[in-house]
Amino acid sequence: METDENFSPQQGLQLIESMINKAKDRFNEDGHLYLLWGWLVFACSIAQFILYHYFNYPYHYWVWIISIAALIYQVFYLVKRRKKEKVRTYTAYILGYVWITFAILAFLIGYLLGRLTLGDYFFHIYPILLALYGMPVFLSGFILRFRPLIYGGIGCWILSIITTFLLYDYQMLMLSLAMVIAWIIPGYLLRIKYKSIIIN
Repeated sequence: METDENFSPQQGLQLIESMINKAKDRFNEDGHLYLLWGWLVFACSIAQFILYHYFNYPYHYWVWIISIAALIYQVFYLVKRRKKEKVRTYTAYILGYVWITFAILAFLIGYLLGRLTLGDYFFHIYPILLALYGMPVFLSGFILRFRPLIYGGIGCWILSIITTFLLYDYQMLMLSLAMVIAWIIPGYLLRIKYKSIIIN
């Protein structure tokens, strides 16, 4: 077997180091955004339930205004992370479009449901949102080969069916439960996996 005489030991070490970095970059999901949105939606749905169920506050849905600040933070976070990435993996590229699709569908569904009467809107919004939430979580689980996300997506779909049998205020609690099983628990597990890969 012929060897390249110009290939120095230092170049060999650099090649090995680059291969290790690329292997680490194949799994660059640290669960941060799953936890951010998981806890945010969990807190907002609980707060909305309390305002509606116990205080009968007519503008209970205003708690969701805080999500605008989280969305702005997410944009800056993703731009900053993109600049730090040494390698733009195909996995990260596909995941980005999965979540863009989710955001577009969430906006469209919100608009379309807004065309319904107020009573119909409130009854249908949570089952549909839960079904929608399951889509990016389920797909992300397959793309990352991470079963907790797959199970979380399936859990959202099951809860979306259960929610249709509940009163509107208790539907809010199903949304908070979905965040625990689909975003919060997988988010912490993703963080543990990410740290173990980076350390090793």
